[in-house]
Amino acid sequence: MTDDSPAPKPRNTLQPGVTPLAKAKQLSGLEFMRGMMEGKFPPPPIAAALKFELVEVEAGRACFEGVPEFAFYNPIGVVHGGYAATLLDSCMGCAVHASLSVGQAYTTLEFKVNFVRAITDKTGRVRAEGRVIHPGNRAATAEGHLYDAQGKLLAHGTTTCLIFQI
Repeated sequence: MTDDSPAPKPRNTLQPGVTPLAKAKQLSGLEFMRGMMEGKFPPPPIAAALKFELVEVEAGRACFEGVPEFAFYNPIGVVHGGYAATLLDSCMGCAVHASLSVGQAYTTLEFKVNFVRAITDKTGRVRAEGRVIHPGNRAATAEGHLYDAQGKLLAHGTTTCLIFQI
């Protein structure tokens, strides 16, 4: 009997950090994001703090996964909305990043999040999927969806990102 399951994805084992701008600006956004997935560049500190990771990236699309924990609870006994907002901001912003040319960067101008279901430490693995809606020259828009392992929608959002030269 052969095992037809896909090989495990390589995980970035570098310590969290920030890639020097001089290096990052030499790459397209997609090259940079793929380099992070492949462990050529460190994952950002926020990903370590909230224990999520980049698991897929292609032009105009990025996906993150994480497992919400009790440590992320708010005073009313569920995972703080900032956890879902951070995952959505990350997947939407990185989807935009993965659409940029060499010498371009972005920053989030605004984002909106709709919370659909409560998240707890019993929710299990969650997946944030971001996709570019409009890759403009000065501003790009993207959407994101956060799902549980059964595919139930937990939250969704949209963003507008400012595009600039570095």
